[in-house]
Amino acid sequence: MQSFTDAEQEQIRQAVQEAEGVTKGEIVPMIVTASALYREAGYRMGFILALLTLALLLTIEMYWLPWGWHAGNAGWLLLAVVVSYGLGQWLGRVPMVVRLVTSRERMAHKVALRAEQAFYKHGLHNTKGRTGILILVSMLERRVHILADKGINDHVPVGTWDGLVNGIIAGIRTGHATTAICAAIAECGVLLAQVSPADSRDNPNELPDTLIQEP
Repeated sequence: MQSFTDAEQEQIRQAVQEAEGVTKGEIVPMIVTASALYREAGYRMGFILALLTLALLLTIEMYWLPWGWHAGNAGWLLLAVVVSYGLGQWLGRVPMVVRLVTSRERMAHKVALRAEQAFYKHGLHNTKGRTGILILVSMLERRVHILADKGINDHVPVGTWDGLVNGIIAGIRTGHATTAICAAIAECGVLLAQVSPADSRDNPNELPDTLIQEP
C-alpha cells in the first residue's frame, strides 16, 4: 500500500476539516491495500504455468531429443508441473499479476463491495442529515469508489462522482495522490454545502477527520 507520511496525512485531515467547515455533511477519506484477496489469481497463474511447462517439456522430449518419449521421465515431468504450479501460486500474489489475470468487472465489484462495508463500519450511515461521503482508494486495483448517502446522492448530477474518481486516479498515476485526494475532498465540500450548508448554531463534527488506512 502507498505509504502516506505524517505531513501528508495532516494535509488530508486539514482538507477534510476545511471542507466540512461550510457544511453539516461528513467526508471520510480511506485508503486500503486491496479490496479482496483474489485467491483465484494464484489458481489461474498456477494452471497456466503448469500447462505451459508440461507442453514445453513434452515437445522437447518428443521432437528434439534423439531418443524421444520415455516413460521413465514421467516422474520428472510431474515434478516440473508441480513446481510450476507452485510458482504460479506465488506469482498470483503479485499486484501486477493479480490485475493481469483478474477481470476489470470483478475488481470494480470488489472495490464497490469494500466501500459499502466501510460505509457502515465507520458510521457514515448514521450522520444526522444522511449526508456522509466516503472516498475509498483501493491501491492494488488502482481504483477509487465514492459512496454518498441518500441526503447528498439524490441532489447531485449523474456523473459527478465519476469526475472526482478520475481526478484521484490521475493523481495516483502521476505521483500526486495526496494533492488529488485533497482536491476531491474540497469538491465534496462544495457539493455538500449546496445541499446541507453549515449552521453556526448546530454543526457538530460527527466523524473523525483523519485518513483511515486499512489492509
